[in-house]
Amino acid sequence: MSTFHPPVGFPLRDLPSAHAEHSPSSIALRCGDRERSWAEMARATRSLAQGMHQRGVGHGDFVSLLLRDGVDIVTAAFACYQVGAVPQPLSTSLAPSELAAILELTTPALVVTQDAQSTAELPGDHPTSAVDQLGTDDAAQLPTVISPSWKAPTSGGSTGRPKIILCGQPAELPAFDAEAWQISGEDRFLMTAPLHHNAPFATTMTALFHGAEVTLLERFDPEAVLEQIERHRITWAYLVPTMMRRISSLPEHQRLSYDLTSLGQLWHCAEPCPAWLKEEWISWLGGERIWELYGGTEAQAGCTLSGTEWSAHRGSVGRPRWGEITLFDDQCAEITEPGIPGDVYMRVSPGSPPAFRYIGAELKEVDGWSTLGDIGEFDTDGYLYLHDRRSDMITVGGVNVYPAEVESALTEHPEVLSAAVIGLPEDDLGSSVHAIVQLSTPGQNTYSLSTEQLQEFLTSRLSRHKRPTSIEFVQTSLRDEAGKVRRAALRRERLSPEGIPTEPKEVHYA
Repeated sequence: MSTFHPPVGFPLRDLPSAHAEHSPSSIALRCGDRERSWAEMARATRSLAQGMHQRGVGHGDFVSLLLRDGVDIVTAAFACYQVGAVPQPLSTSLAPSELAAILELTTPALVVTQDAQSTAELPGDHPTSAVDQLGTDDAAQLPTVISPSWKAPTSGGSTGRPKIILCGQPAELPAFDAEAWQISGEDRFLMTAPLHHNAPFATTMTALFHGAEVTLLERFDPEAVLEQIERHRITWAYLVPTMMRRISSLPEHQRLSYDLTSLGQLWHCAEPCPAWLKEEWISWLGGERIWELYGGTEAQAGCTLSGTEWSAHRGSVGRPRWGEITLFDDQCAEITEPGIPGDVYMRVSPGSPPAFRYIGAELKEVDGWSTLGDIGEFDTDGYLYLHDRRSDMITVGGVNVYPAEVESALTEHPEVLSAAVIGLPEDDLGSSVHAIVQLSTPGQNTYSLSTEQLQEFLTSRLSRHKRPTSIEFVQTSLRDEAGKVRRAALRRERLSPEGIPTEPKEVHYA
Protein backbone atom coordinates (compact mmCIF):
# COMPACT_ATOMS: atom_id res chain seq x y z
CA MET A 1 0.00 0.00 0.00
CA SER A 2 1.08 3.56 -0.66
CA THR A 3 2.51 5.92 1.94
CA PHE A 4 1.02 8.95 0.17
CA HIS A 5 -2.18 10.22 1.80
CA PRO A 6 -3.92 12.62 -0.61
CA PRO A 7 -5.97 15.50 0.80
CA VAL A 8 -9.61 16.05 -0.12
CA GLY A 9 -9.75 17.85 -3.46
CA PHE A 10 -6.54 16.28 -4.82
CA PRO A 11 -6.87 15.78 -8.62
CA LEU A 12 -7.63 12.15 -9.42
CA ARG A 13 -5.57 12.50 -12.62
CA ASP A 14 -2.40 12.93 -10.54
CA LEU A 15 -2.93 10.06 -8.07
CA PRO A 16 -1.12 7.24 -9.93
CA SER A 17 2.06 9.33 -10.30
CA ALA A 18 1.82 10.62 -6.70
CA HIS A 19 1.49 7.11 -5.27
CA ALA A 20 4.28 5.91 -7.60
CA GLU A 21 6.58 8.69 -6.38
CA HIS A 22 6.09 7.75 -2.72
CA SER A 23 5.70 3.96 -3.01
CA PRO A 24 6.82 2.81 -6.48
CA SER A 25 7.13 -0.90 -5.66
CA SER A 26 4.01 -1.19 -3.49
CA ILE A 27 1.23 -3.30 -4.99
CA ALA A 28 -1.63 -1.17 -6.24
CA LEU A 29 -3.79 -3.83 -7.81
CA ARG A 30 -4.00 -7.55 -8.51
CA CYS A 31 -6.53 -9.67 -10.37
CA GLY A 32 -5.89 -13.34 -11.07
CA ASP A 33 -2.35 -13.66 -12.44
CA ARG A 34 -2.02 -9.92 -13.13
CA GLU A 35 -0.40 -7.62 -10.59
CA ARG A 36 0.62 -3.97 -10.86
CA SER A 37 2.81 -1.86 -8.62
CA TRP A 38 2.14 1.86 -8.38
CA ALA A 39 5.08 2.54 -10.71
CA GLU A 40 3.61 0.15 -13.29
CA MET A 41 0.15 1.64 -12.81
CA ALA A 42 1.46 5.16 -13.42
CA ARG A 43 3.21 4.12 -16.65
CA ALA A 44 0.23 2.13 -17.97
CA THR A 45 -2.20 4.92 -17.12
CA ARG A 46 -0.15 7.57 -18.91
CA SER A 47 0.22 5.32 -21.97
CA LEU A 48 -3.55 4.87 -22.28
CA ALA A 49 -4.15 8.57 -21.61
CA GLN A 50 -1.79 9.51 -24.45
CA GLY A 51 -3.68 7.14 -26.73
CA MET A 52 -7.01 8.68 -25.75
CA HIS A 53 -5.62 12.18 -26.30
CA GLN A 54 -4.38 11.24 -29.77
CA ARG A 55 -7.87 9.96 -30.62
CA GLY A 56 -9.41 13.30 -29.70
CA VAL A 57 -10.83 12.46 -26.27
CA GLY A 58 -11.09 15.65 -24.25
CA HIS A 59 -12.66 17.50 -21.36
CA GLY A 60 -16.13 16.25 -20.41
CA ASP A 61 -16.22 13.49 -23.04
CA PHE A 62 -17.61 10.09 -22.14
CA VAL A 63 -15.38 7.06 -22.59
CA SER A 64 -17.24 3.75 -22.50
CA LEU A 65 -15.16 0.93 -21.01
CA LEU A 66 -16.42 -2.35 -22.42
CA LEU A 67 -13.83 -4.43 -20.61
CA ARG A 68 -13.86 -7.76 -18.78
CA ASP A 69 -10.52 -7.39 -17.02
CA GLY A 70 -10.58 -5.41 -13.78
CA VAL A 71 -6.98 -4.24 -14.11
CA ASP A 72 -7.77 -2.77 -17.53
CA ILE A 73 -10.93 -1.06 -16.24
CA VAL A 74 -9.08 0.66 -13.40
CA THR A 75 -6.17 1.71 -15.62
CA ALA A 76 -8.49 3.06 -18.31
CA ALA A 77 -10.53 4.97 -15.70
CA PHE A 78 -7.41 6.71 -14.40
CA ALA A 79 -6.45 7.47 -18.02
CA CYS A 80 -9.84 9.12 -18.51
CA TYR A 81 -9.14 11.43 -15.57
CA GLN A 82 -5.80 12.40 -17.12
CA VAL A 83 -7.51 13.73 -20.26
CA GLY A 84 -10.49 15.21 -18.39
CA ALA A 85 -12.96 12.57 -19.59
CA VAL A 86 -15.71 10.68 -17.75
CA PRO A 87 -15.20 6.88 -17.46
CA GLN A 88 -18.23 4.67 -17.95
CA PRO A 89 -17.61 0.96 -17.24
CA LEU A 90 -20.17 -1.22 -19.04
CA SER A 91 -21.00 -4.91 -18.84
CA THR A 92 -19.62 -7.04 -21.66
CA SER A 93 -22.77 -9.18 -21.31
CA LEU A 94 -25.14 -6.47 -22.53
CA ALA A 95 -27.37 -7.45 -25.43
CA PRO A 96 -26.61 -5.46 -28.62
CA SER A 97 -29.87 -3.51 -28.29
CA GLU A 98 -29.13 -2.64 -24.64
CA LEU A 99 -25.61 -1.51 -25.46
CA ALA A 100 -26.81 0.52 -28.44
CA ALA A 101 -29.36 2.32 -26.24
CA ILE A 102 -26.71 3.27 -23.67
CA LEU A 103 -24.21 4.45 -26.28
CA GLU A 104 -26.93 6.54 -27.91
CA LEU A 105 -27.44 8.36 -24.60
CA THR A 106 -23.77 9.16 -23.99
CA THR A 107 -22.40 9.41 -27.57
CA PRO A 108 -18.95 8.44 -26.27
CA ALA A 109 -15.83 9.98 -27.76
CA LEU A 110 -14.28 6.51 -27.51
CA VAL A 111 -15.37 2.95 -26.73
CA VAL A 112 -12.54 0.87 -25.29
CA THR A 113 -12.98 -2.88 -25.78
CA GLN A 114 -11.12 -5.94 -24.54
CA ASP A 115 -9.91 -7.06 -27.96
CA ALA A 116 -10.25 -6.51 -31.70
CA GLN A 117 -13.07 -9.05 -32.03
CA SER A 118 -15.14 -7.19 -29.42
CA THR A 119 -14.54 -3.98 -31.36
CA ALA A 120 -15.82 -5.55 -34.57
CA GLU A 121 -19.02 -6.72 -32.85
CA LEU A 122 -20.00 -3.30 -31.48
CA PRO A 123 -23.40 -1.93 -32.56
CA GLY A 124 -23.56 1.49 -34.17
CA ASP A 125 -20.79 3.70 -35.47
CA HIS A 126 -18.67 4.87 -32.54
CA PRO A 127 -14.92 5.57 -32.31
CA THR A 128 -13.41 2.41 -30.84
CA SER A 129 -10.12 0.88 -29.79
CA ALA A 130 -9.08 -2.41 -28.25
CA VAL A 131 -7.34 -1.70 -24.95
CA ASP A 132 -4.13 -3.44 -26.03
CA GLN A 133 -3.95 -1.20 -29.12
CA LEU A 134 -4.76 2.08 -27.38
CA GLY A 135 -1.57 2.80 -25.45
CA THR A 136 1.34 4.80 -26.80
CA ASP A 137 4.75 5.91 -25.53
CA ASP A 138 4.26 9.44 -26.86
CA ALA A 139 5.70 11.86 -24.28
CA ALA A 140 3.61 14.85 -25.37
CA GLN A 141 2.23 17.02 -22.58
CA LEU A 142 -1.36 16.23 -21.67
CA PRO A 143 -3.76 19.09 -20.98
CA THR A 144 -4.17 19.94 -17.29
CA VAL A 145 -7.92 19.58 -16.92
CA ILE A 146 -10.30 18.13 -14.35
CA SER A 147 -13.15 15.94 -15.53
CA PRO A 148 -16.55 17.37 -14.54
CA SER A 149 -17.62 13.96 -13.19
CA TRP A 150 -15.65 10.99 -11.91
CA LYS A 151 -18.21 8.30 -12.81
CA ALA A 152 -21.32 7.76 -14.91
CA PRO A 153 -22.96 4.44 -14.01
CA THR A 154 -25.97 3.13 -15.90
CA SER A 155 -29.26 1.96 -14.47
CA GLY A 156 -32.21 0.19 -15.99
CA GLY A 157 -34.19 0.14 -12.76
CA SER A 158 -37.67 -1.34 -12.76
CA THR A 159 -38.57 0.20 -16.13
CA GLY A 160 -35.93 -1.63 -18.13
CA ARG A 161 -35.10 1.59 -20.01
CA PRO A 162 -31.46 2.60 -19.52
CA LYS A 163 -30.46 5.90 -18.01
CA ILE A 164 -27.14 7.41 -17.04
CA ILE A 165 -26.63 8.62 -13.47
CA LEU A 166 -23.93 11.25 -13.89
CA CYS A 167 -22.13 11.88 -10.60
CA GLY A 168 -22.11 15.53 -9.54
CA GLN A 169 -18.60 15.26 -8.04
CA PRO A 170 -15.74 16.33 -10.36
CA ALA A 171 -12.63 14.19 -10.64
CA GLU A 172 -11.08 15.49 -7.44
CA LEU A 173 -10.70 13.35 -4.33
CA PRO A 174 -14.13 13.24 -2.66
CA ALA A 175 -14.51 12.92 1.08
CA PHE A 176 -17.87 11.18 0.82
CA ASP A 177 -17.10 7.65 -0.39
CA ALA A 178 -14.19 6.93 1.95
CA GLU A 179 -16.23 8.17 4.92
CA ALA A 180 -19.43 6.33 3.98
CA TRP A 181 -17.68 3.01 3.35
CA GLN A 182 -14.96 3.53 5.99
CA ILE A 183 -12.14 2.90 3.50
CA SER A 184 -8.58 4.02 4.24
CA GLY A 185 -5.19 3.86 2.58
CA GLU A 186 -4.14 1.29 5.18
CA ASP A 187 -6.65 -1.27 3.92
CA ARG A 188 -6.02 -4.45 2.00
CA PHE A 189 -9.19 -4.36 -0.05
CA LEU A 190 -11.08 -7.21 -1.74
CA MET A 191 -13.71 -6.67 -4.45
CA THR A 192 -15.76 -9.74 -5.35
CA ALA A 193 -18.16 -8.21 -7.92
CA PRO A 194 -17.68 -6.84 -11.47
CA LEU A 195 -16.60 -3.22 -11.75
CA HIS A 196 -19.29 -2.22 -14.23
CA HIS A 197 -21.66 -1.96 -11.26
CA ASN A 198 -21.70 1.30 -9.34
CA ALA A 199 -20.82 0.22 -5.79
CA PRO A 200 -17.97 -2.09 -6.86
CA PHE A 201 -16.49 0.59 -9.13
CA ALA A 202 -16.93 3.41 -6.61
CA THR A 203 -15.45 1.51 -3.66
CA THR A 204 -12.59 -0.02 -5.66
CA MET A 205 -11.56 3.34 -7.10
CA THR A 206 -11.92 4.99 -3.67
CA ALA A 207 -9.59 2.39 -2.16
CA LEU A 208 -7.05 3.07 -4.92
CA PHE A 209 -7.44 6.84 -4.59
CA HIS A 210 -6.26 6.50 -0.99
CA GLY A 211 -3.44 4.08 -1.81
CA ALA A 212 -4.91 0.85 -0.46
CA GLU A 213 -3.75 -2.52 -1.79
CA VAL A 214 -6.61 -3.81 -3.96
CA THR A 215 -7.42 -7.41 -4.89
CA LEU A 216 -10.09 -8.16 -7.50
CA LEU A 217 -11.72 -11.55 -8.10
CA GLU A 218 -11.80 -12.58 -11.76
CA ARG A 219 -15.14 -14.25 -11.06
CA PHE A 220 -17.02 -14.96 -7.87
CA ASP A 221 -16.38 -18.29 -6.22
CA PRO A 222 -17.40 -18.82 -2.56
CA GLU A 223 -14.23 -20.61 -1.49
CA ALA A 224 -12.02 -18.24 -3.50
CA VAL A 225 -13.30 -15.35 -1.37
CA LEU A 226 -12.13 -17.05 1.82
CA GLU A 227 -8.85 -18.10 0.22
CA GLN A 228 -8.08 -14.55 -0.95
CA ILE A 229 -8.89 -13.09 2.48
CA GLU A 230 -6.46 -15.50 4.12
CA ARG A 231 -3.70 -15.23 1.48
CA HIS A 232 -3.61 -11.43 1.22
CA ARG A 233 -4.62 -10.65 4.82
CA ILE A 234 -7.64 -8.71 3.55
CA THR A 235 -9.00 -6.07 5.94
CA TRP A 236 -12.00 -4.78 3.91
CA ALA A 237 -14.27 -6.90 1.68
CA TYR A 238 -17.45 -6.43 -0.34
CA LEU A 239 -20.22 -9.00 -0.86
CA VAL A 240 -23.87 -9.05 -1.82
CA PRO A 241 -26.28 -11.28 0.14
CA THR A 242 -26.46 -13.89 -2.65
CA MET A 243 -22.69 -14.32 -2.30
CA MET A 244 -23.04 -14.50 1.47
CA ARG A 245 -25.58 -17.29 1.08
CA ARG A 246 -23.25 -19.26 -1.20
CA ILE A 247 -20.37 -18.92 1.24
CA SER A 248 -22.63 -19.98 4.12
CA SER A 249 -23.64 -23.05 2.10
CA LEU A 250 -20.06 -24.36 2.02
CA PRO A 251 -19.47 -27.37 4.29
CA GLU A 252 -18.74 -26.04 7.77
CA HIS A 253 -15.33 -27.72 8.04
CA GLN A 254 -14.34 -26.12 4.72
CA ARG A 255 -15.64 -22.67 5.62
CA LEU A 256 -14.02 -22.63 9.06
CA SER A 257 -10.64 -23.87 7.82
CA TYR A 258 -9.66 -20.39 6.57
CA ASP A 259 -8.05 -17.72 8.73
CA LEU A 260 -10.19 -14.58 8.51
CA THR A 261 -8.76 -12.79 11.54
CA SER A 262 -7.35 -9.96 9.39
CA LEU A 263 -10.83 -9.00 8.17
CA GLY A 264 -11.95 -5.83 9.93
CA GLN A 265 -15.01 -4.98 7.83
CA LEU A 266 -17.25 -6.98 5.52
CA TRP A 267 -19.75 -4.77 3.71
CA HIS A 268 -22.91 -5.82 1.90
CA CYS A 269 -25.48 -3.86 -0.11
CA ALA A 270 -27.41 -3.96 -3.43
CA GLU A 271 -30.20 -6.30 -2.27
CA PRO A 272 -32.11 -7.07 0.95
CA CYS A 273 -30.27 -9.42 3.29
CA PRO A 274 -32.60 -11.97 4.93
CA ALA A 275 -32.52 -11.73 8.72
CA TRP A 276 -31.56 -15.37 9.18
CA LEU A 277 -28.55 -14.94 6.86
CA LYS A 278 -27.43 -11.77 8.62
CA GLU A 279 -27.64 -13.57 11.96
CA GLU A 280 -25.49 -16.42 10.63
CA TRP A 281 -22.74 -14.03 9.58
CA ILE A 282 -22.91 -12.04 12.81
CA SER A 283 -22.62 -15.28 14.77
CA TRP A 284 -19.67 -16.37 12.61
CA LEU A 285 -17.60 -13.17 12.32
CA GLY A 286 -19.02 -10.89 15.01
CA GLY A 287 -21.39 -7.95 14.70
CA GLU A 288 -18.61 -5.38 14.77
CA ARG A 289 -17.25 -6.70 11.44
CA ILE A 290 -20.51 -6.91 9.44
CA TRP A 291 -21.62 -3.64 7.84
CA GLU A 292 -24.50 -2.69 5.55
CA LEU A 293 -25.07 0.35 3.34
CA TYR A 294 -28.44 1.43 1.97
CA GLY A 295 -28.68 4.08 -0.70
CA GLY A 296 -29.11 4.56 -4.41
CA THR A 297 -26.56 5.07 -7.14
CA GLU A 298 -27.73 8.69 -7.00
CA ALA A 299 -26.08 8.96 -3.53
CA GLN A 300 -28.07 11.98 -2.40
CA ALA A 301 -28.63 10.28 0.98
CA GLY A 302 -28.11 6.92 2.62
CA CYS A 303 -27.85 4.77 5.73
CA THR A 304 -25.20 2.50 7.21
CA LEU A 305 -25.16 0.25 10.24
CA SER A 306 -22.98 -2.37 11.87
CA GLY A 307 -24.07 -5.88 12.74
CA THR A 308 -24.02 -4.88 16.39
CA GLU A 309 -26.52 -2.09 15.70
CA TRP A 310 -28.59 -4.44 13.56
CA SER A 311 -28.88 -6.94 16.41
CA ALA A 312 -30.46 -4.20 18.53
CA HIS A 313 -32.68 -3.06 15.61
CA ARG A 314 -33.31 -6.35 13.80
CA GLY A 315 -34.24 -5.86 10.16
CA SER A 316 -33.16 -2.22 9.93
CA VAL A 317 -30.90 -0.77 7.23
CA GLY A 318 -29.60 1.86 9.65
CA ARG A 319 -29.98 5.55 10.36
CA PRO A 320 -29.31 8.29 7.79
CA ARG A 321 -25.57 9.02 7.73
CA TRP A 322 -25.48 11.55 4.90
CA GLY A 323 -28.15 13.65 3.25
CA GLU A 324 -31.74 13.65 4.48
CA ILE A 325 -34.35 10.86 4.42
CA THR A 326 -38.06 11.18 5.18
CA LEU A 327 -41.36 9.40 4.48
CA PHE A 328 -44.43 10.65 2.61
CA ASP A 329 -47.91 9.14 2.56
CA ASP A 330 -50.22 8.69 -0.45
CA GLN A 331 -51.40 12.29 -0.09
CA CYS A 332 -47.82 13.63 -0.22
CA ALA A 333 -47.94 14.55 3.47
CA GLU A 334 -44.77 13.97 5.47
CA ILE A 335 -44.94 11.14 8.03
CA THR A 336 -43.30 12.14 11.30
CA GLU A 337 -44.50 9.41 13.68
CA PRO A 338 -42.51 6.17 14.06
CA GLY A 339 -43.98 2.86 12.98
CA ILE A 340 -46.07 4.24 10.12
CA PRO A 341 -44.98 3.11 6.63
CA GLY A 342 -44.64 5.48 3.72
CA ASP A 343 -42.67 6.17 0.56
CA VAL A 344 -38.98 6.76 1.24
CA TYR A 345 -37.73 10.10 -0.10
CA MET A 346 -34.18 11.45 -0.10
CA ARG A 347 -32.36 14.71 -0.75
CA VAL A 348 -28.91 16.17 -0.23
CA SER A 349 -28.17 18.13 2.93
CA PRO A 350 -29.10 21.84 2.80
CA GLY A 351 -26.44 23.85 0.99
CA SER A 352 -24.90 20.82 -0.74
CA PRO A 353 -24.53 20.74 -4.54
CA PRO A 354 -26.61 18.25 -6.56
CA ALA A 355 -25.32 14.69 -6.13
CA PHE A 356 -26.21 13.64 -9.67
CA ARG A 357 -28.14 14.33 -12.84
CA TYR A 358 -29.91 11.91 -15.15
CA ILE A 359 -29.24 11.42 -18.84
CA GLY A 360 -32.11 9.62 -20.56
CA ALA A 361 -34.67 10.11 -17.79
CA GLU A 362 -36.49 12.97 -16.12
CA LEU A 363 -35.76 13.63 -12.46
CA LYS A 364 -39.01 13.91 -10.52
CA GLU A 365 -38.50 16.08 -7.45
CA VAL A 366 -40.66 17.87 -4.91
CA ASP A 367 -38.76 20.55 -2.96
CA GLY A 368 -35.55 18.66 -3.69
CA TRP A 369 -36.99 15.32 -2.51
CA SER A 370 -36.86 12.31 -4.85
CA THR A 371 -37.57 8.62 -4.33
CA LEU A 372 -36.06 5.30 -5.35
CA GLY A 373 -39.53 3.74 -5.03
CA ASP A 374 -38.97 2.05 -1.68
CA ILE A 375 -41.55 1.75 1.10
CA GLY A 376 -40.30 1.90 4.68
CA GLU A 377 -40.82 3.10 8.23
CA PHE A 378 -38.71 4.55 11.05
CA ASP A 379 -38.60 3.29 14.62
CA THR A 380 -38.43 5.52 17.70
CA ASP A 381 -34.61 5.59 17.53
CA GLY A 382 -34.57 6.85 13.94
CA TYR A 383 -33.63 3.52 12.31
CA LEU A 384 -35.13 2.87 8.87
CA TYR A 385 -36.85 -0.43 8.00
CA LEU A 386 -37.62 -1.22 4.36
CA HIS A 387 -40.73 -3.09 3.25
CA ASP A 388 -40.26 -3.31 -0.51
CA ARG A 389 -40.43 -1.37 -3.76
CA ARG A 390 -43.88 0.11 -4.36
CA SER A 391 -43.73 -0.99 -8.01
CA ASP A 392 -43.12 -4.60 -6.88
CA MET A 393 -45.87 -4.73 -4.24
CA ILE A 394 -48.60 -7.32 -4.89
CA THR A 395 -52.22 -6.67 -3.91
CA VAL A 396 -54.09 -9.91 -3.21
CA GLY A 397 -57.77 -9.39 -2.50
CA GLY A 398 -57.06 -5.85 -1.29
CA VAL A 399 -54.21 -6.93 1.00
CA ASN A 400 -50.64 -5.84 0.26
CA VAL A 401 -47.96 -8.53 -0.06
CA TYR A 402 -44.30 -7.49 -0.10
CA PRO A 403 -42.20 -9.77 -2.35
CA ALA A 404 -39.04 -9.27 -0.28
CA GLU A 405 -40.74 -10.78 2.78
CA VAL A 406 -41.81 -13.87 0.83
CA GLU A 407 -38.38 -14.20 -0.80
CA SER A 408 -36.70 -14.02 2.60
CA ALA A 409 -38.90 -16.85 3.90
CA LEU A 410 -38.21 -18.97 0.81
CA THR A 411 -34.44 -18.59 1.08
CA GLU A 412 -34.51 -19.80 4.68
CA HIS A 413 -34.93 -23.28 3.21
CA PRO A 414 -31.46 -24.87 3.00
CA GLU A 415 -32.07 -26.11 -0.55
CA VAL A 416 -33.14 -22.71 -1.93
CA LEU A 417 -30.29 -20.61 -3.28
CA SER A 418 -32.34 -17.66 -4.52
CA ALA A 419 -35.96 -16.66 -5.06
CA ALA A 420 -37.94 -13.98 -6.85
CA VAL A 421 -41.60 -13.32 -6.13
CA ILE A 422 -43.90 -11.53 -8.55
CA GLY A 423 -47.61 -10.84 -8.88
CA LEU A 424 -49.55 -12.31 -11.79
CA PRO A 425 -53.09 -11.34 -12.84
CA GLU A 426 -55.84 -13.44 -11.25
CA ASP A 427 -59.58 -13.08 -11.89
CA ASP A 428 -60.89 -13.53 -8.36
CA LEU A 429 -58.37 -11.74 -6.11
CA GLY A 430 -56.82 -9.40 -8.67
CA SER A 431 -53.32 -10.85 -8.32
CA SER A 432 -51.72 -14.11 -7.28
CA VAL A 433 -48.33 -14.62 -5.67
CA HIS A 434 -45.95 -16.48 -7.98
CA ALA A 435 -42.55 -17.69 -6.73
CA ILE A 436 -39.60 -18.38 -9.01
CA VAL A 437 -37.09 -20.53 -7.15
CA GLN A 438 -33.47 -21.43 -7.89
CA LEU A 439 -32.31 -24.44 -5.89
CA SER A 440 -28.81 -24.89 -4.52
CA THR A 441 -28.22 -28.28 -6.16
CA PRO A 442 -30.66 -28.93 -9.01
CA GLY A 443 -30.42 -32.15 -10.96
CA GLN A 444 -30.21 -32.40 -14.73
CA ASN A 445 -33.98 -32.28 -15.26
CA THR A 446 -35.32 -32.97 -11.78
CA TYR A 447 -35.57 -31.10 -8.50
CA SER A 448 -34.85 -32.48 -5.05
CA LEU A 449 -37.46 -30.23 -3.45
CA SER A 450 -41.17 -30.51 -4.22
CA THR A 451 -43.69 -27.70 -4.19
CA GLU A 452 -45.56 -29.50 -1.40
CA GLN A 453 -42.44 -29.58 0.78
CA LEU A 454 -41.75 -25.92 0.12
CA GLN A 455 -45.35 -24.92 0.89
CA GLU A 456 -45.22 -26.88 4.14
CA PHE A 457 -41.98 -25.10 5.02
CA LEU A 458 -43.65 -21.72 4.49
CA THR A 459 -46.72 -22.54 6.58
CA SER A 460 -45.07 -21.54 9.86
CA ARG A 461 -43.33 -18.53 8.31
CA LEU A 462 -45.98 -16.73 6.26
CA SER A 463 -49.69 -16.10 6.66
CA ARG A 464 -51.89 -17.78 4.07
CA HIS A 465 -52.42 -14.77 1.78
CA LYS A 466 -48.65 -14.25 1.50
CA ARG A 467 -47.82 -17.82 0.52
CA PRO A 468 -47.27 -18.43 -3.21
CA THR A 469 -50.16 -19.97 -5.10
CA SER A 470 -47.71 -21.16 -7.76
CA ILE A 471 -44.04 -22.09 -7.62
CA GLU A 472 -41.70 -22.29 -10.59
CA PHE A 473 -38.29 -23.96 -10.40
CA VAL A 474 -35.47 -22.63 -12.61
CA GLN A 475 -31.81 -23.50 -13.05
CA THR A 476 -30.63 -20.09 -14.25
CA SER A 477 -29.59 -17.31 -11.90
CA LEU A 478 -32.38 -14.95 -10.82
CA ARG A 479 -30.06 -12.09 -9.92
CA ASP A 480 -27.52 -10.16 -11.92
CA GLU A 481 -23.86 -9.82 -10.99
CA ALA A 482 -24.69 -6.98 -8.62
CA GLY A 483 -27.16 -9.19 -6.74
CA LYS A 484 -30.24 -7.37 -8.04
CA VAL A 485 -33.42 -9.09 -9.17
CA ARG A 486 -35.43 -7.41 -11.94
CA ARG A 487 -38.96 -8.45 -11.00
CA ALA A 488 -40.60 -6.38 -13.74
CA ALA A 489 -38.64 -8.24 -16.41
CA LEU A 490 -39.45 -11.62 -14.84
CA ARG A 491 -43.12 -10.68 -14.80
CA ARG A 492 -43.10 -9.60 -18.46
CA GLU A 493 -41.53 -12.91 -19.44
CA ARG A 494 -44.46 -14.76 -17.85
CA LEU A 495 -47.25 -12.80 -19.51
CA SER A 496 -48.60 -13.04 -23.04
CA PRO A 497 -48.89 -9.87 -25.15
CA GLU A 498 -52.51 -9.72 -23.94
CA GLY A 499 -51.37 -9.73 -20.29
CA ILE A 500 -52.45 -13.32 -19.62
CA PRO A 501 -50.11 -15.53 -17.52
CA THR A 502 -48.32 -18.12 -19.63
CA GLU A 503 -47.49 -21.62 -18.45
CA PRO A 504 -43.78 -22.09 -17.54
CA LYS A 505 -42.36 -25.57 -18.06
CA GLU A 506 -41.60 -26.19 -14.39
CA VAL A 507 -44.49 -24.69 -12.49
CA HIS A 508 -46.44 -26.25 -9.63
CA TYR A 509 -49.65 -24.98 -8.10
CA ALA A 510 -50.45 -25.02 -4.40
